Amino acid sequence: MGNRTVLKIGHPGLRVSCEPVSFPFDQDTQTAADELLETLKWFRAQQGFGRAMAAPQVGFGKRMIAVAMPAWPSLIINPVITWKSEETFTLWDDCMSFPFMLVRVRRSESISLTFQDQNGLEHKRSKLDCAASELFQHEIDHLNGVLATDLALDHASLLSRTEFEANPSIYRAQVDYCIGD
Repeated sequence: MGNRTVLKIGHPGLRVSCEPVSFPFDQDTQTAADELLETLKWFRAQQGFGRAMAAPQVGFGKRMIAVAMPAWPSLIINPVITWKSEETFTLWDDCMSFPFMLVRVRRSESISLTFQDQNGLEHKRSKLDCAASELFQHEIDHLNGVLATDLALDHASLLSRTEFEANPSIYRAQVDYCIGD
């Protein structure tokens, strides 16, 4: 399947506002869903990180997210955030479209979602924990053509992964939460 290309920051395909997915899947949507799932699997094997990937990251402008997390469907279709907590937190966000960089952003501490699975069945998840909350906010931003770089807190909120890894205690102290904590 495909060449396993993840679009990188600057590519216009990352700025599309994605269209809803219709059910049942047509052949193009099924092919894109399969490619998205395979590319997530490939990226995780190559880079050693990545819990989810949005369809525009592989050049497909539909509202779908591939997920590699226990207790979640492998495809999240047409997700909608139905509630956001007033409480927020900061974190160094990373992205498969710029794996060499981290961005300090502010996210809602918890969200609730509705979405469909690959079979079109509706699901609701309420008051997600920080880890799932920040992840789905990030991925849904992708579906709306928004990148974490658009949400940087200030001019000092862009950081190379190499610099972060060389001095993690300095940078961890600058945020409320770190992915993987």
